[in-house]
Amino acid sequence: MGEQGVLVVREFDTLKDCSGVEEVERRCEVAELDAQKEIVGLIRGCIKTVTCGKKLPRNGKNTKNPLPIYTKLAYILGLRVSPSHRRIGIGLKLVCRMEEWFRENGAEYSYMATDSDNQASVKLFTERCGYEMFRTPSILVQPVFGHRVRIPKRVTIFQLGPSEAESLYRRRFSTTEFFPRDIDSVLNNKLSLGTFLAVSVGLFNPGSWPGVDGFLSDPPESWAVLSVWNSKEVFTLEVRGASRVRRGLAKTSRVVDRVLPWLRIPSVPEVFRPFGFLFLYGLGGEGPDAVKMMKGLCGFAHNLAKERGCRVVATEVSSREPLRLGIPHWKRLSCAEDIWCMKRLGEDYSDGSIGDWTKSAPGLSIFVDPREF
Repeated sequence: MGEQGVLVVREFDTLKDCSGVEEVERRCEVAELDAQKEIVGLIRGCIKTVTCGKKLPRNGKNTKNPLPIYTKLAYILGLRVSPSHRRIGIGLKLVCRMEEWFRENGAEYSYMATDSDNQASVKLFTERCGYEMFRTPSILVQPVFGHRVRIPKRVTIFQLGPSEAESLYRRRFSTTEFFPRDIDSVLNNKLSLGTFLAVSVGLFNPGSWPGVDGFLSDPPESWAVLSVWNSKEVFTLEVRGASRVRRGLAKTSRVVDRVLPWLRIPSVPEVFRPFGFLFLYGLGGEGPDAVKMMKGLCGFAHNLAKERGCRVVATEVSSREPLRLGIPHWKRLSCAEDIWCMKRLGEDYSDGSIGDWTKSAPGLSIFVDPREF
C-alpha cells in the first residue's frame, strides 16, 4: 500500500474490532477514512451443506422420488472496503483470504450475490477471483397497505408445526437447488414465524387434518406452502433519493387508504424512513390451482406483516419459478435480476462425483435460505 502502510488480513476479533467494523460500515455510505492503522475493509462468510443435484436410489426402483446430492457450500455474506482505500487490491486480498478459510473448513464451492447494477462487485469476482455468473433469481417486494388483503374464500390456510414443516420440506423439496440440509434449524429458529399450507376450502378442518404423512400419501389436487421469516428483528431498510413530489403522493395514498379502507387503494407505505419487513421462503406447491393458492398465502403474509408493523413483504425466487405468477409485487420496489456468482474450490465431493455444479443447467426452483437474505 506504499505510504499508507502494510495491509494485514486477519480474523475478526470480537473484543477489539466491533467499533472499527461499525465505522467502516458507516464510512462506506457517507465518508472517507483519514487515520492510519484503522480497519479499512471487512468480509464475512459462512459454510453450510446444501443440495446441488439429485440422483436415483441405488436400487433404481423408486424413480419418482430421487435423492438429493449434497455439497458443502460457502457463502460470502458481505464485502466492505472503506471508500478512501478502494482500487488498491484490498477487496481481492480479503476474498482470497476468505477462500483460504473456506477450503480449510472443507467447502467445495463458494458463491456470492449482488445486484446487477453493482458492476464493480461483479467484475471483481468474475474477472479477478475466478467466479462465474451462475443464477439470476428475482427479488420480489410487495408493499404493506393500510388495509388488509382479502384471502380468497375458496382457500383454507393451515399453520404447520416445525416438525411437520420439516417433514413436508424434506419429502417434497429436498432435491431443490440450494435446499439446506439443516432445514430443521431454519424452521426452529426464533425468527421463523411459521410454515403455512393452503388447500381448497372444505378439504380439511382442525379436527380432520391427517398430518403430513396422511397429506402426502393422498395429496389434494392443488396446494401451496410457504414459510415466514421475521427480518424486522435483524435489520431495517430505507428508500433514499425520492423527490418531495413522490413522498407527497405516497403520503396522500396512505391517508386515503386509512380514511377509506373499503376502497382498498394500493397505498405506498412509509418507506422513506427505516422500516422492517417479512421475508417469505420455502415457497412451493403442486396442481393446476397452486398459483391461486400461493396468492392466498401471500395475502395472508401481507396481513401478518401489517399486524407486526412491517412495511413490505419480500421474497426471492428463480427466474423460472412456476409459482411466481402468484406472488404479488411492485416492479419499482423489486429487483428483476439478482446475480449469484459461484466458484469451484475443490475437486473432491461429499456425495460422489457429480461433475462441476457451476456448469449445471438451472432448475425451475431454488431454495433461498432466509439466514442469508
